[in-house]
Amino acid sequence: MDLARIETAVRSLLEAVGEDPDRDGLLETPARVARMYAEMFAGLKSDPGRHLAKVFDEDYDEIVLVSDISFCSMCEHHLLPFTGKAHIAYLPSGKVVGLSKLARVVEEVARRPQVQERLTQTVADLIENRLSARGVAVVVESTHSCMTMRGVRKPGSMCLTSAMRGIFRDDPKSRSEVLGLINRVS
Repeated sequence: MDLARIETAVRSLLEAVGEDPDRDGLLETPARVARMYAEMFAGLKSDPGRHLAKVFDEDYDEIVLVSDISFCSMCEHHLLPFTGKAHIAYLPSGKVVGLSKLARVVEEVARRPQVQERLTQTVADLIENRLSARGVAVVVESTHSCMTMRGVRKPGSMCLTSAMRGIFRDDPKSRSEVLGLINRVS
């Protein structure tokens, strides 16, 4: 991450909107924004799938669900945050993963500029591929600053996306079961 370049860009942005980047309240703003971007975009250079490398052999063939995994990501269209929670369910095929690892995957995937649809699909694909799960369901619900504070200005609006893989995509009964579990806990 080129922090100096980000600082220069933020300074130029402040000047472009008619602000004085040398006034007292803005003196450290370019450096603060650069550090914030380094944090918010830390997922760009990482492999979130590494959190799924350590698995445990377990003869368990029912749904595993971790719900309400909070996250904050950045909309790539306006560079404004969207925040919400993810619900992840998978149907193991002899391998389970530590529950906190699913939250780590969400956290790391969220640390990129993106759209919510891509975040949802990326998490589902990682879990399906790395765990060889028989089914994966990811439901993401979030509020987008680009809709609540600018443009249409609709506070309280919620975006829901889902990605279904394997049996949760192909079998209506299994899909209904997993969505029922997610809806019950959210």
